[in-house]
Amino acid sequence: QVQFVESGGGSVQPGGSLRLSCAASGFDLGDYSIGWFRQAPGKEREKVSCIHRDDGTIEFGPSAKGRFTTSRDNAKNIMYLQMNDLELEDTATYYCAAAPSGYECYELAMHYWGEGTLVTVSP
Repeated sequence: QVQFVESGGGSVQPGGSLRLSCAASGFDLGDYSIGWFRQAPGKEREKVSCIHRDDGTIEFGPSAKGRFTTSRDNAKNIMYLQMNDLELEDTATYYCAAAPSGYECYELAMHYWGEGTLVTVSP
């Protein structure tokens, strides 16, 4: 049975940090390009980050550059998003996702999605 379970969301003040985790079961994250997406209220979902399967390169969306990092632990089959210096505009539901592709990491390429975890940044 395939599962993709997120954790780590919550409320934080501006400037704070959170680490999101996404544990996969029923499939091997190492076979996928994996990404984090987010959707703020009233806005379209956007890509936050991606780790490309084939070469391990990492890309970030404009809003995440310099503040967020992402990684995966192949042994534990878990992926992470470390978010630092959080801003009010980072408030959103965050989703992990996996694409059965060596490099493609856009929303429509994703095959598995986490259920989403809410991150709220407020004073």
